[in-house]
Amino acid sequence: MRQLIYILFAFVLLTSCSEYQKVLKQKDIKPKFDLANRFYEEGLKENKNRKLTRAIKLYEQILPTLQGKPQAEIIQFNTANAYYTVGDYLLSGYKFERFTKAYPTSQKAEEAVFKSAESYYHESPRYSLDQIDTKKAINKLQLYINEYPDGQYFDEANEKLQELRFKLEKKYYEIAKQYHHTYRYKAAISDFNNYLVKYPGSAFKEQTYFYRFESAYLLAINSFINLMKDRLETALSYFEDYKERYPEGEFLDQAQDYANDINLRIKKMETNNTEQQ
Repeated sequence: MRQLIYILFAFVLLTSCSEYQKVLKQKDIKPKFDLANRFYEEGLKENKNRKLTRAIKLYEQILPTLQGKPQAEIIQFNTANAYYTVGDYLLSGYKFERFTKAYPTSQKAEEAVFKSAESYYHESPRYSLDQIDTKKAINKLQLYINEYPDGQYFDEANEKLQELRFKLEKKYYEIAKQYHHTYRYKAAISDFNNYLVKYPGSAFKEQTYFYRFESAYLLAINSFINLMKDRLETALSYFEDYKERYPEGEFLDQAQDYANDINLRIKKMETNNTEQQ
């Protein structure tokens, strides 16, 4: 029985290949269109990438001839969706985008706008890499949300949008933190300040206030003597910011130790100045 099944499967596969090759070489459009539609529907139903890629090849072969005709709308959407289904998101994003521009009133327009955005979402890399595709995905998802506030995919689009925004937020935070950890304290302070303005509701807000203070403290104590007092006072103001916002914060003990050291240093400097006068 198992051998018979293998034989039948091989026969169906060979027949399908033979039919595909035969139609592919024909000049007539209709057999190609019909077979492409069949492969497309079967590929979606059976989750078969092979059939979807064949549908794509047939569709793209006949599209130039059918431009401006009703079939072109079907071809362009199905091609984009086939690329999307097989996981070629770079092409599906582009194809869906072209479809929405060509057919803005299509019944498939909403799905195309969302899947174009989702294609860029899938192309978004981890936060440590370049985020060009992430920013594209954010713009596309926001476009969908604006155009379809009651849309079928609204909740999913909003969820993905928040996820991508968090990724950018984390990248910005990690860059500032990297400056801190590599002793580039001026750059760290600047980036932490900008971060607090750009992401006032950040999930990393406490860490940002603490590391800004720590950067300022380390910058101050490693400064030339003529710059040290002003920088210590600036660092102390950052400590007050942290303490006011996080009176029971995770880093409060460490921050208080730094603040105590700052006060001792300032007091000593003031005492030395008094004695020299």
